[in-house]
Amino acid sequence: MPIIYYIILSIALFSIGIVGVLTRRNAIIIFMCVELMLNAVNLLLVAFSKMHYNAALKDGLVAGADGQLFVFFIMVVAAAEVSVGLAIIVMMYRNIHSVDVNFLNRLKH
Repeated sequence: MPIIYYIILSIALFSIGIVGVLTRRNAIIIFMCVELMLNAVNLLLVAFSKMHYNAALKDGLVAGADGQLFVFFIMVVAAAEVSVGLAIIVMMYRNIHSVDVNFLNRLKH
């Protein structure tokens, strides 16, 4: 499969994530859009790693799986982010009974 398909899909997913972060007010939706952007980057990293690996095999060179290794570490960090982020959102809901991020701006005063 050509690499352009992966690039287009990744750009579409990342764009949906950006639009979701900029337009939504619900903290859970914003959180899911950030995760969508991370997964778009992961898809692109794996696609480029596969392309680099296939090109190296054709030339008879040895190529590593560096892209997959980066994706693994990004997924580990994303899992930690999910646990901390959801804990913050649950505590926010328990205290103010809302997950609207605009309401948090009013708490400053």
